This record gives sequence, structure tokens and C-alpha cells, in this order.
Amino acid sequence: MISGTSHDGIDVAVVDFERDGSVLRGQVGHTASTPYPGGLRARLIAALPPAPTTLAEVCVLDTLIGQSFAAAAAEAIERGGPVDLIVSHGQTVFHWVEGAHALGTLQIGQPAWIAERTGTPVLSDVRIRDITAGGHGAPLVSVLDGLLLGAYEGGAGALNLGGIANMTVVRGGSLYAYDIGPANALIDAVVTSRVLHPRGFDEDGRIAAAGQVDPRLLEVLLDEPYYGLAAPKSTGKELFHLGYVTAALAGAGHEVGDADLVATLTELTVRTVSRDVLAAGIDTLVVSGGGCRNPVIMEGLRAALPGVRVAPSDDFGAPADDKEAIAFALIGWLSAHGLPGTVPGGTGTGGARVLGTLTPGAGPLVLPEPVVEPPRSLVLTR
Repeated sequence: MISGTSHDGIDVAVVDFERDGSVLRGQVGHTASTPYPGGLRARLIAALPPAPTTLAEVCVLDTLIGQSFAAAAAEAIERGGPVDLIVSHGQTVFHWVEGAHALGTLQIGQPAWIAERTGTPVLSDVRIRDITAGGHGAPLVSVLDGLLLGAYEGGAGALNLGGIANMTVVRGGSLYAYDIGPANALIDAVVTSRVLHPRGFDEDGRIAAAGQVDPRLLEVLLDEPYYGLAAPKSTGKELFHLGYVTAALAGAGHEVGDADLVATLTELTVRTVSRDVLAAGIDTLVVSGGGCRNPVIMEGLRAALPGVRVAPSDDFGAPADDKEAIAFALIGWLSAHGLPGTVPGGTGTGGARVLGTLTPGAGPLVLPEPVVEPPRSLVLTR
């Protein structure tokens, strides 16, 4: 279960994992996306950086989001059948990065509400252990990418277009991953603040398609120092938020209409992502996340990457809308069996770590026997 940097709802995937020698097979069952209630989403957005908030508001949001996750978990169990473990990523509200180092991260959505509602043990707080070991705690989906694409000849990249764009590059048994920059974060901030679409995002890229890219504004946006940092690196809405767009518009020195602004922010995603894909020298790009449903972004990437096969992750067994939820289910399986949920090249950590904090369910907390040898590949089926 996860709510990502778009903070629009909760994605759930029920996955049945079974070890088959060195291969881990995952049967993806029930999947769902449950929107946050409108009032809760508005309250969450109002509390996110750079807005000031209070510990009282954090406490209230921790409870309300935890209860929303609990309701989504109960429905998933009702529809998908009983489960052994629930993994809740919760909702990131702050990711503390200074320069090239991540120093802390905060996800809320109290897991005890989930355990109490379902009677099932819950693994939560999955990012922080990697940060304590010197990593960025992101992108954690790289552990799934490495198992899913590790044997792919010619090298492959796994691109997630959520609020933030992150990419895992897998080639010849090695792996590295990092956050590229904004995917939908700035687009969503503008669409929401200017009420350009009632759902708070550019559905089917229609707003961007109706506008023209503003060259001066794009130049200002591309002059962001973050893009010049070496991987591993991570970022979030602490940097890329509505105030960031306002500052960029001031730097451009002229007014930009709504459609042109969305078109320019969309082109920013295309430019930053395609530049890094070309630098990686891969011939296949596997795309997931909400941005892969935006035809303006996808057509822009295909035009900018003529020698690269650009395909949705659905073609590789991981439904594009559910891939991150599947990744956290995988992390749960790994943690339950005493296996690391990170890859050093994926987060920049000094060493792989077993992830998460366990909250018992209705009965005693019983874990499976530890697994000595981690799986070497992952096959997902539906």
C-alpha cells in the first residue's frame, strides 16, 4: 500500500509470492486505487512544505491517513482474500535532503489503525533504515527493477513518472537508481491551484496539448542546480512545489498563460528525463506511474529517444498503475524472510539493509524461516 508524491490516494496490490529456486514468482491478484476524501487531500496539501504547520495538525493527519489506509486494506482483503502481511508505505510529508545527502524522511498514516482494523501484522516506516545506513531511502522500487530487468540484454531503464520522476538503470548485473526531478509535481501544483481540472491533474495531457512551450521559462526551469548533482540523489516536493513555479515565472520576466505554463512544465519533464536516458545509453525504457498515461509526455519521450524502445511496465508483468504497490509488497516479502530490501546502487547506501518496522496484528507475531540466498530474478503474472 502506498500513497506517492501526487498524494491523491492509496494504491493497493495483493501479491502472492512463491520461491522457485533462484526465481521469485509473484501472482498479482486484487489491485485498486482509492482516492483520498476531498477534504483530507486538501488538508494534507495545506500542511505540506513550504507551508507552515503544527504538531497538532501532523497528529490529526497521521490518524486520518492511517484510518484511510485501514479502510483500503480492509476492502482489499475482502476482495482479494486473506493476507499474511500488510506493507504500508504511508504518505510522505517531508524528505530531508541537504546537498548530496538524505538526513531524514517522514511518512505518516499510523499503521496501528491498519493492524487493529484487519488483525494482520503491518510493516511500515520502510525508508528510514536505508537513510541511517547512508542511503537516500529512495527510490526503493529499484529492488523490484533489478530483479525484473536484470537479465535484459542491452541494458534497460525503469522509469517511474509519479510526482517525481525516478529511474533505475540495470545493465550486466549492475544497477543504479536516483530521482531525476519533477514528473507530475509541478504540473499538478499548477492545475490544482488554478483549478484547471477538477481532479487536480492534466487528464490525458489535454491542457498541455492546447498550449505552447515558453522558451524563456523552460530555460529558467532547466537551470535548476539539482539536475547537475551526481547520482545517487533524491528530491521531492520540498523543492518542487507551487512556490518554485512562481519563482521561475518571476525569473522568466513575463506572464505565461495557463495552457502554455502546463505545456512548458510538461516539456521540462520530457527534457530532463530524455537527457538522462540518453546519458545512460540503454535501449529499452520501461515506464510506470501516472505520467505514463499522459500522451504528451509519452509522445515527447518517444520523439526525444528515437533509438530507445519506450514501453509501459504492463508489458513486463507489472501493471503501470500498480507497480509501486507491488514493489512494496515485494519489500514486505523480503523483510519477512530476513532479506535486504535495498540495493546499494539503488539508493546509495553503504550496505543493503532489511527494512521496516513491524506492528503485530491480532495474534502473536510469527515470521517465516529466514532465507539465506536472495532470489536472483522476479516473474510477475496476473
